[in-house]
Amino acid sequence: MTEADIAPVWDLERRLFPEDAWPLAMFHDELAQASTRRYWVAADADRIVAYCGMMCVLPLADVQTIAVAPEYEGRGIGSTLLRQLIDEARDRGAKDVLLEVRADNPRAQALYSRFGFEHIHTRRGYYPGGVDALIMRLELPAT
Repeated sequence: MTEADIAPVWDLERRLFPEDAWPLAMFHDELAQASTRRYWVAADADRIVAYCGMMCVLPLADVQTIAVAPEYEGRGIGSTLLRQLIDEARDRGAKDVLLEVRADNPRAQALYSRFGFEHIHTRRGYYPGGVDALIMRLELPAT
């Protein structure tokens, strides 16, 4: 992701997460922290259809966001982005990858489980509307 991608990413963010979209400034702030952050986009022609990002402060990596436009779900884009995040965490020397997922999002939970993430904690009422957040962890093998 580059600065030029932020406007279309933010449009997609607001469409996908109307209740808890990140503020526009947060995307700029995240990209400015390249030593601990990394973000990617997926595009179809000139249209951004998915994005993801991670923070890595050793020994942990944290999936900050991952999103795919609904009309592009089921095409393996989410899996590709998640694999990229995990590879980047491993390359940076992380021991674990953490993420939060809405308890009412079984599709995302299934994706994370397929990659070996395990539910380790629940944050009650974390998301707007009182939805719980499931904290999931993937332990990365030592290299």
